[in-house]
Amino acid sequence: MWYKAIKIAKLLACLTLGLSTVAAVASTQASASTLVSGSATVVDGDTIKLGPLSIRIHGIDAPEQGQTCQQRNGRVWDCGSAATAAMADIVKGQALECEPFDTDAYGRIIARCLAGDRDLGGEMVALGLAWAYREYSEDYAGVEAAARRQGIGIWQGAAQAPWEYRANRWERAVAAAPDGCPIKGNITAKGERIYHTPWSSAYARTQIDEAEGERWFCNEAEAVAAGWRAARSR
Repeated sequence: MWYKAIKIAKLLACLTLGLSTVAAVASTQASASTLVSGSATVVDGDTIKLGPLSIRIHGIDAPEQGQTCQQRNGRVWDCGSAATAAMADIVKGQALECEPFDTDAYGRIIARCLAGDRDLGGEMVALGLAWAYREYSEDYAGVEAAARRQGIGIWQGAAQAPWEYRANRWERAVAAAPDGCPIKGNITAKGERIYHTPWSSAYARTQIDEAEGERWFCNEAEAVAAGWRAARSR
């Protein structure tokens, strides 16, 4: 929709300082498509950073950090870390080009990104290290079906879909958190304000000292609005 394109364009206009290239392309339908390019920092298997911009890869959902899956023999493997490492390998040394589609509730830009001729979303699903996120897009459903037939990555054995994993972790954390607000807003020794969700790898060992300005948040949007950033895996 044209109003989504305008919203994305305004967000990019505010945040693009420091990006290597930003090119705006106006369409004849009074909508705007903004291509963003640059080198990436990997957050996890489906999220990257381009300069100050947080990009959620369109159409996929990768295992969360700390999430495990099963191999064919029933042994457990760290599929969350494997997904993050695979994304890092794909983008290493590459200039990415991302086409934004929308923004999510946390201010991240949802975009399809290419590393050369490699579609990041398609690559991750093809490797068996991400699900096609059918709730939002069917773009990678066929790629997922092929990976499932091959029995690679998450399709080796039992694996919980990340949206279910997040929901289960969230419910348990809410029950244990003060006032039912489970997101931990930590301040590092360098003064960085970083928030940890219940599925973050450092969540269990992160302690909150409210006397030092640290705090609990009820949702990610609240944490972002207060000036905290999400914990990064790499």
